[in-house]
Amino acid sequence: MLTFSRQGLTFDVTDAGPEDGRVVILLHGWPEDRHCWDEVIPALAEAGYRVLAPDQRGYSPGARPKGRKAYKVDELEADILALADAAGAARFEVVGHDWGAAVAWALAGRHPERVRSVAALSVPHTQAFLGSMVRSTQALRSWYMLFFQLPVIPETLLSLGGGKALGAVLARTGLDRSSAARYARRAAVASDMTTTLNWYRAIPFAVAEKLGRISVPALFIYGSGDSFISAAAVEACGAWVSAAYRYEELPGAGHWLPEDRPEDVSRLLLEHLVAT
Repeated sequence: MLTFSRQGLTFDVTDAGPEDGRVVILLHGWPEDRHCWDEVIPALAEAGYRVLAPDQRGYSPGARPKGRKAYKVDELEADILALADAAGAARFEVVGHDWGAAVAWALAGRHPERVRSVAALSVPHTQAFLGSMVRSTQALRSWYMLFFQLPVIPETLLSLGGGKALGAVLARTGLDRSSAARYARRAAVASDMTTTLNWYRAIPFAVAEKLGRISVPALFIYGSGDSFISAAAVEACGAWVSAAYRYEELPGAGHWLPEDRPEDVSRLLLEHLVAT
């Protein structure tokens, strides 16, 4: 499978591993794309899993609808369910990093009949994250989310120097320079950044939609050097999982776990998948 479609949108997909293997869907965050998983996919595929990694809404050239309402979480969830349907997967494992983690938690919480297990990298359960806003430094760490609500200005600034402005920001936060440069190339065109920033601009539509406890097995992986996520948010995550829950902290790792710690991520994901 190279692509899948939903409601007139076409999404690019990396499809690896045996077609009859258990389906594992990998979801990237902002401002990544499916290639953030390139060094994780081989280990999962070699273990017999069918791995699907899509460029999500706002990233795939054929799936960039206009308007922030098109990026509500329920639309993001529906895209992934459509991917699973296209692959013939009645149930699947979902793994997400950053924004992809938020979508993974939402899928696990609202569609346990489809999701066998969930693994989240860097970003904890949505309610743990939101709760930490008022009792920790999380609000300060998330200042950029408010900045991204502004129209035009964020993408204009990030696209300065042909996207080098974004690349410099990513490198300062610990992302390797090769990956930072690759993501920065998308920022060279401000309008291409708009559809990715619309994930943030759709947040106000989701504030009232409380996500409940997760009833499927869950793994949460966190880098101790992550500057975006507070300890309070991390510590609260387990309380929002009623099924088997495993927490793994990678000492010294930052936010960009799929790119920077692929061997550790692959090992932990395989242990998680075997256990479920």
